[in-house]
Amino acid sequence: MSSFAQRVLLVLLLFPSVVAAQEEDPSLLDGWRDVWLFRFVINLLGYSTIIIPGYFLIRYFKRTNYLDTGSGLCSTVIKACVFGTEAKSGLLDDVSVTSRNEGDSGSSLRQAVSLIFCAAGLQVSYLTWGVLQERVMTRSYGASTPEEEGERFKDSQFLVFMNRILALTVSGLWCLLFKQPRHGTPMYKYSFASLSNIMSSWCQYEALKYISFPTQVLAKASKVIPVMLMGKIISQKSYEYWEYLTAALISVGVSMFLLSSTAGKHPSTVTTFSGVVILGGYIVFDSFTSNWQDNLFKFKMSSVQMMFGVNLFSCLLTVGSLLEQGAFFDSLAFMARHSEFTFHAVLLSVCSACGQLFIFYTINQFGAAVFTIIMTLRQAIAILLSCFLYRHAVTAIGVFGVAVVFLALFLRVYARSRVKSSRRQAQPMMQKV
Repeated sequence: MSSFAQRVLLVLLLFPSVVAAQEEDPSLLDGWRDVWLFRFVINLLGYSTIIIPGYFLIRYFKRTNYLDTGSGLCSTVIKACVFGTEAKSGLLDDVSVTSRNEGDSGSSLRQAVSLIFCAAGLQVSYLTWGVLQERVMTRSYGASTPEEEGERFKDSQFLVFMNRILALTVSGLWCLLFKQPRHGTPMYKYSFASLSNIMSSWCQYEALKYISFPTQVLAKASKVIPVMLMGKIISQKSYEYWEYLTAALISVGVSMFLLSSTAGKHPSTVTTFSGVVILGGYIVFDSFTSNWQDNLFKFKMSSVQMMFGVNLFSCLLTVGSLLEQGAFFDSLAFMARHSEFTFHAVLLSVCSACGQLFIFYTINQFGAAVFTIIMTLRQAIAILLSCFLYRHAVTAIGVFGVAVVFLALFLRVYARSRVKSSRRQAQPMMQKV
């Protein structure tokens, strides 16, 4: 056994004893819980108890050529999880996702309507989700009078599990009731997007404790560029110069509008080095998630099949970690004590499941970069609606920021139409030659 494998085995053996010691003496690790790095490592250890055995099982089945020798019901499950129906293809494919999306684009009007539908669905789902999330995480439950403090729910990982289990149920029923394309993806490949999605959600919650609001706004508004760079790494995508230019203009415009419109509503806190590190982790994990999902669509799966695969592994990882930390049954007890929280958690999960349907459909049709642009504009649209509804004043800098965003969107649409028209003109000339 290699030294690395020995260390991994030692960690896995020690982890249950650490959890048991915490249960016997709850004050033993109370001080360490305030350290974000400790919580990060504990979560990773919980996920590793599922990921590491799965990794060695996959290596074993591939090394023993199980695809040709296995038989029976278990072999069918193992082949679907490890090999799929396209076992001989690599982790990445030579098929360009850009060409895939352009090949079935249809008319420009149809694409525009589809894009507006996706954008509207994402806005409604995640604006509602954001309001509910703030209610669940920042306010107490069980207080009968204003003087009582009540009880607050603190385990965001359980909320992630709630969101994923409902999405898994909905997508699973959909796949059973309606005909889907033949599934050819090895199931284990969904685990990459599941883990990165869970970690990005954790980093997003955690970073808010260590960064100022302006830093948070700038980071979220600048995600388009990291998503494009991650696309070059994962899928070997190539972007034109105008795509980088318009992405940068959108980030600058959204940042100007958000900072000028909300600076007085959020007290600024000190941005620490820990906050910058966690925020960097959030951007990296989030950029990887959308690009990996975009790359998986090369297998010609449906959006619902993608939703089922990603949420299946998300449920396995989160419930495993919650059980090992002893937080799963504590959260269920909190739900039993507070029926209002149960209602909010279920409604939050419904919004998350609807949002995931729009996410996977948008990535499948338009790619990860366009999806990130829509989600970046979501914050600006929310504040813009608030200004119209409640007659809030918009500063000159905010108006200029909105103008920059619309200019960038116009340039992006114009450049894309020029590229498509030039390709259509080039095709008849190639046929003549």
